[in-house]
Amino acid sequence: MSDPDISVVICVYTEDRWEDILAAVSSVRAQSCPALETLLVVDHNPALLERLTKEYKEATDVRVLANAGPRGLSAGRNTGIAASYGEVIAFLDDDAVAERDWLRRFAEGYADPKVMAVGGRTVPVWASGRRPDWFPEEFDWVVGCTYRGLPPGRVRVRNVLGGNASFRRTAFDAAGGFATGIGRDGDRRPLGCEETELCIRLTRARPDAVLLIDDRAVIHHRVPEAREHFGYFRTRAYAEGLSKALVARSVGAGKGLESERRYTTRVLPAGVARGLRDALLARPGGAGRAGAIVAGVLTAAGGYVVGSVRARRGGATFAVAGIEGGPPGEPAPADGGAR
Repeated sequence: MSDPDISVVICVYTEDRWEDILAAVSSVRAQSCPALETLLVVDHNPALLERLTKEYKEATDVRVLANAGPRGLSAGRNTGIAASYGEVIAFLDDDAVAERDWLRRFAEGYADPKVMAVGGRTVPVWASGRRPDWFPEEFDWVVGCTYRGLPPGRVRVRNVLGGNASFRRTAFDAAGGFATGIGRDGDRRPLGCEETELCIRLTRARPDAVLLIDDRAVIHHRVPEAREHFGYFRTRAYAEGLSKALVARSVGAGKGLESERRYTTRVLPAGVARGLRDALLARPGGAGRAGAIVAGVLTAAGGYVVGSVRARRGGATFAVAGIEGGPPGEPAPADGGAR
């Protein structure tokens, strides 16, 4: 069976990441399994759109286009899906670079026709040159990276992580696109979970669907200095709680919090124990890591409670977009948005 054609979508929104964007595109162009195309989707930034159009005007393998939907990452991804030609669509963050075999590992996963999505491993690249002593690996999702507690190897999962992921085109035919109103909107409050909601919706539409993570599909994600501080850690954890509440309201707490239960009852207590042990052994950051895990759990729980109250009162809505020319979804209440 031949490898599937893969389109790569990189959503961009600010000229502040100009060098990062160029590095991301270069890493795709250097793949051992070449991409069919790279699509740069610009999120409502005319200056950046013009600049990138000029930068790649001679390129036959890179297309630059404007986000055709509302502002935000989900609508940008949906624009890229609709404009792409590949059998598989891969997503790469605009401040990340992929290792040479990134797409090859994705392609290998699709040898099984039941596989509808393949994700990879995202490694943090700290602006300061090293992980802050207090920052627990169990919370690397705070900075968009693979966190401690995920199983190694190529394994079946509930959901892939959006900044390093791929989907068969038929997955979007079955389930629709990314839901707007859940994920990020530029530099505003760092919400997330749009890929979680999509993956749960996909497995409901296709109960036989298999979703994988292959930790050999590696990207390196830049973590700016501002995100190395506890203030961002706390803000991101709170936003995750808000997002999880919306997802749970949509797809049900059973499926929406399935992975989180294992994470909070097994992975995080073990992390606290390691931190306290390191503190007793006078190792740097041990007490800080244990404290950060406890603070992160409590902050995320607070966000979840607030988000749940808002959703029950009808204050949270999202829309599921159609792909391949389908009409965009109308805004739906948070308890009925997934289909």
